[in-house]
Order: sequence, then C-alpha cells, then structure tokens
Amino acid sequence: MTIDLRIIGFALLAACKGAQDARAKTPAASTERAAPATAAAPTAGPNATSPSPDPLVARADSGRIRGNAAAKVWLIVASDFQCPYCKMWHDSSDATIRREYIDNGKVRLAFVNMPLNIHPNAGPAAEHAMCASAQGKFWQVHDSLFASQDRWASVKDPGQVLDQVAGSAGADLAALRACVASHKMLPLIEADHEKAARAGVRATPSFFIGNQLLEGVLPVAELRKALDAALAASSGQ
Repeated sequence: MTIDLRIIGFALLAACKGAQDARAKTPAASTERAAPATAAAPTAGPNATSPSPDPLVARADSGRIRGNAAAKVWLIVASDFQCPYCKMWHDSSDATIRREYIDNGKVRLAFVNMPLNIHPNAGPAAEHAMCASAQGKFWQVHDSLFASQDRWASVKDPGQVLDQVAGSAGADLAALRACVASHKMLPLIEADHEKAARAGVRATPSFFIGNQLLEGVLPVAELRKALDAALAASSGQ
C-alpha cells in the first residue's frame, strides 16, 4: 500500500526547515516553532497501488503502516530521522499517541520519509529503516534510530553505526546489509520525499490528520484535539 499525497492547501508552522523559499503566512505560536510554510494534506487508502512490483519494496512500503486496516482516520507523519525536532516529538509524544489512538484501533498510522538536504545522514538512516521494514521491523528500528540519534547523526560514514542500531532492534543484519547495499529502497524514499514536497511540506515533522496539516513539535493535547475532531467527523459520514 503506497501513501498518496493529494494537494489541499494549508498554512503550517516549521520545525526542521527543508527549503529556503517557504513563505511565512502566520506568526510563530511558540519558541519551538519557526516561520510557517504552506503545505498540504494527504489521503491514503486501501485502493492505493505500489510504485514498484518488487516484493521486497512492497513489504517495506506496507511495513511502515500500523493500526487497524478498517480505521477511517489516518495519522500520517512526514519525518526525518536526523531532525532534532522529529526526535523531540518522538521522545515526548509518539508513544502516547500510539497507545491512545493507533494500537487500540481508532486511527491508522503511516510514516512518510522526508530526509532533508541539511541532514546528510537522514537518507542512510531512512534506507536502514525501510530495509528493516521489509523484514517487518520498521517500527522497532524507527524507535531505535531516534533513541540513538546522537550516536550516528554527526558521523561522517554512519553505515556501521546504523547497522548496529538496526541489528540491536531485531533486524537480520545479513539481509539488511544486502538491501542497503543495493539501494533498492531509494526510489521509495525519493517518492515519499517528492510527494511530500509537491504537497507543500517544507519542514519536519509534519502531521496529516483528516483534512488538516499540522507541523512542529506539537503537544499531545493539540494532536488529541485534531484526532478527536477527525474521528467525530468520520463517525458522521
């Protein structure tokens, strides 16, 4: 199942900036957020098609989606593994949102790769995550990458450390190394980035909830409000 980003314009607040030409629309709401940029909301669903017939890529694509397949509401997170704001949100809020909305079947969660040019190790980290996803280990490696960000983010050649991180999270290292060396996941990661950029995303993390696009290190209460509103709207359909 591929995530399809369709353009619906929204103003949002920036965190890790990925473009210099993002236009400010509204003032920043807190010291954790920078100038806003324009963006868009995605839709994803069971009728989406995979961009590649390769079964390994198809498994990786579906492996970064979790939650009840029948859930009407999606939470789609556009993120960069090297982004300090993405780590900040992951460490402070991700587990709570998963527990309260994803793992109990209310909402379906998907991860969109948005490695920014300002983070040279974000791409290799995304490749490791997606190769682990082909083994059914995406979320374990996802969590481990953020937990160990300070170990690999500034390393000139992060491959060995990323291997260790993925292996400690349960990935089969021989298969993972072969997958990473083949760069088989790069087209999928690049497609994620291209779709997100085309939708207007210029910073990470970004959150697509129903018809809303939100951005920045959002507090749990703000995400709850958006998710509850989307759930209420879906129940009336």
